[in-house]
Order: sequence, then structure tokens, then C-alpha cells
Amino acid sequence: MRAAIINVTGYAGVDLARLLSRHPHVRLTEVTGRSQAGQRLKDVFPHLGHLDLTIRGDVEDADIIFSALPHKASAEVLAPLAGQGRKLIDVAADFRLHDRAEYEQTYEVTHPAPHLLKEAVYGLPELHAPAIAAAELVANPGCYPTGAILALAPAVKHGLIESDVIVDAKSGASGAGRNAKLEYSYSEMNESVAAYGLQGHRHRPEIRQELSGLAHEEVHVTFVPHLIPMTRGILTTCYARLRRPVGDGEVREIYTAFYERAPFTRLLGTSPQTKWTAGSNECLLYVTVDQRENRLIALAALDNLVKGAAGQAVQNMNLMCGFGETCGLEQPALYP
Repeated sequence: MRAAIINVTGYAGVDLARLLSRHPHVRLTEVTGRSQAGQRLKDVFPHLGHLDLTIRGDVEDADIIFSALPHKASAEVLAPLAGQGRKLIDVAADFRLHDRAEYEQTYEVTHPAPHLLKEAVYGLPELHAPAIAAAELVANPGCYPTGAILALAPAVKHGLIESDVIVDAKSGASGAGRNAKLEYSYSEMNESVAAYGLQGHRHRPEIRQELSGLAHEEVHVTFVPHLIPMTRGILTTCYARLRRPVGDGEVREIYTAFYERAPFTRLLGTSPQTKWTAGSNECLLYVTVDQRENRLIALAALDNLVKGAAGQAVQNMNLMCGFGETCGLEQPALYP
């Protein structure tokens, strides 16, 4: 199967190229980039020297197309490609939110292809694998929502917690992309931790949408992200008040059963570290109950560029194309 990456020059795009280059059922045949069109991919990214590709301006012929463009630009490029029998995966945010008004308020742009919102499937395999397998257009989840939703989904689905949750997440600098602002430079962020998006981060509606769908009622989400001085990784800590008394053992049984068939989401017996996920497509979870406060504490660790972006996109492709879900994603984390 021939694959193409639109905007290979961003962090998500280049990690997609790395993963697809070793996929047993896919041949990466086209890559595009706005500013570096005409250059050899191996000259721009020497670590991809085994790929003999030229960065182009447009996609011409591929069976599956990944778009790693920024929001709005991604939908503008993908919309004309829909309905042609090709598989499309949007790694941007343009098709994640089901509600057009919510999208336009959150991203402060007019949606370029609102007619495709009902066709797009939210690409979190742990929740929507059958729909993903039947989809032509999949919306790859954001990195923060992936960790938050996976940390809370079993508790929400089983009615264990109240419909008001707090999500505290800490991410490395690669989440800001390759064209980062001054505050993401080494001198500014080294030896420092900073919260941002306090007035409403763009990923909050996405978390609320998916958790509310599981709960069959509106789930209120307080979400505060933080930037920490590392390259890859997200550690998410979620807090929610329990509806009834429950012990650690029962909670762990619920989580274990919920993710029994999820090959990349794993419950640990100890609090996870981001280093344990670097370079892998795993999301590592830990849950415990604060009995004094009757509160659930759920943690998730993942690599924001793999399970939070490129790896999850390949996982979605595997489902859409009928490959094994883990195909091309079996590599463990890099440690230390």
C-alpha cells in the first residue's frame, strides 16, 4: 500500500516517516513540505537517510494520506481528497470535534469542510476501533486528550466518578512543534516549569466531548497543561470524586478489564514515568483511591509524538486497512 505524508517537516510528520519506513505492509512514496519542497528528505533529516524521497509540494497518488498540517490548513487540503476511495488521517485538529460551532469558537477560524464532520471518526482505538476500521476519514486525537481520556475512560464508563474532573498534564517542548516561540527556547524553559492555557486550552473540548459521550451526560473538565524542560513525553494526573466507596482492587479490576484487548494501553502497579514510554506507542496507566477524600487519582504517561501523534496515526491506519493493530509499532521504549 502506498502512503503519503502531507507536511513531513513537522515533528509529527517526520516521526510518521520514521515509523512508516519500517512498516511491513506500507511503502512511503510521497512526502510534502511547504518551505523545503524540492529538497531531498535525507538532506533535511539525515536520520532518514534510508528513504530516497524528494519533498514535494503536493500529493499526487497514494492509497492512504496523512496530513500533519496545522489546523484549518489540514482540512483545506484533505477536503478535495475525500470521497475518492482513499484513506485519510488528519493528525491536526480539524475533525476531532463533532460540533462545528465548538470547533470555530475553540480555534477561532471558520471550518473549511464542515460537511465532513459527520463522516470523520475520532481516532482513539481504545474507544472506537470498530468505527475506525470502517472509516474513510479519521481524526487523530490530540496528545493531551489521549492521556486524559485513557486515564479516565474506565471510571467514567462504569459510573465510578462524579461528572466533574480535574486534569493536570505536563508535556515536553516537542509538543509546541518545530516553529516554537521564544518561551520554548532552551534558555527560557530550562530549569523551569510553567502552566499555560489557563483560560481554556484547545484540547479541553476534545476531552470533554469524549468523556461526556462515555458518561451519557455532560462531564465538566478543568484542564491545566504545563511545559517542562524535556523533549518528549506527557505525564497526566487526573482527579475525580467517587460516586460510591470503592477500593484500589475493584478499580484496578475495572481498568484491567476495560483495556484487556488494547495492545498499547497498560495498567501498572506503580506510578509511570515518561521515560518508560519514549519512542514507543504505549500509554502507561496507574490508578489509586484516596480513601480520606473519597477521590480517584488516575495517571497516564505517553510519548506525545508517538501514541500522542504519529504512532496513534499508524495504529489507526492499521485498523482502517485491515492490518494487525500493532503492525509496525512493536518497538519498546528507549531506556534510559
